[in-house]
Amino acid sequence: MNPTVYVHDLDPVIWQITDSIALRWYGLAYLMGFIGGYYLLSWLSRRKLYPVPQDRMADFVTYVAIFGVLIGGRLGYVLFYQIPNHGWSQFLADPLMVLRVWEGGMASHGGMIGVGLYTFYYAWKHRVKWVALLDGLAIVAPVGLFFGRMANFINGELYGRVVPLGSSQGMIFPAELSQNPDLFVRVASRIYETPGLLDKLSLSGIAVPERMTAAWVTDRVRDTPAIREIVGRMMQDHARYPSQLYEAFAEGVFLFAVLWFVRVRFPRAWNGLFCGIFAVLYAAGRIICEEYREPDSPFSMGLTRGQFLSVFLVLVGAAFFVYAFKTRQTVQECAFYEPEKKDGNESSGKAV
Repeated sequence: MNPTVYVHDLDPVIWQITDSIALRWYGLAYLMGFIGGYYLLSWLSRRKLYPVPQDRMADFVTYVAIFGVLIGGRLGYVLFYQIPNHGWSQFLADPLMVLRVWEGGMASHGGMIGVGLYTFYYAWKHRVKWVALLDGLAIVAPVGLFFGRMANFINGELYGRVVPLGSSQGMIFPAELSQNPDLFVRVASRIYETPGLLDKLSLSGIAVPERMTAAWVTDRVRDTPAIREIVGRMMQDHARYPSQLYEAFAEGVFLFAVLWFVRVRFPRAWNGLFCGIFAVLYAAGRIICEEYREPDSPFSMGLTRGQFLSVFLVLVGAAFFVYAFKTRQTVQECAFYEPEKKDGNESSGKAV
């Protein structure tokens, strides 16, 4: 076994509360993204760089998180990945799966669509420019994307493709065992054949199932050095790119740095410019990173599903650039309105 190859042994659970309830890194990642977005948007609002006033920000971010990110992301996963991969039968047999976001399975493209639809409703209700709302969310969205990709890495999911022989970038992800039955059988056989190993586990208080599963082996990688060594040795030809980290940089760190710099450096930048930058750079980063990520859905016209959807995102970005250059309107020209009631009837409204 190559001693430089890292065997992924991070635990996705922070705190196991009960058998069915646990605090997980994945959930914490979403929470950190929402909190980070709230404080960044509040900072922009105080400097007249976002049209939602400070006293409305908490409610706005909460509803964007629920109706845009969570519901949109989950519906996007079901429509773009679950149904194309497994057909309609599984969904029709259990339609409530759409609501179980805690089970994992979120699509970033679906989240973008969900945010777009909710902010369109919000802009119509409060008579504020829709594109100005989207611009601010585009600036802070990479923060959530960064935390989400880091959570993917901790979970050992959405790993990359197998690295070429001799590459120093490879990592071993034991979660692959659940997707590769032949490899799992070889690993399990080696564990059974190792003299005294299972007896030592039983004596140390670790339950050994009558029939070994890939999930059990993955758990033992985290707490049993002997099994970690066996898995590393047996999977050394399956070292993979840590594509989650590549995406965390491209979709998170780099994208946020560009958008934040432009927003602060050019406070009177036109509305729509930030949505355009976000869409084009996110799509470019996703298309590049997908070359290193193991495809989790069938290819479309020679592209992975993520690349195929990102091509359309480039077109969306181009549309926002055209809008920005045609309107040449700045966020300072956008007022947030709250309907004013007089004698039980709504008047024309006043700026808040």
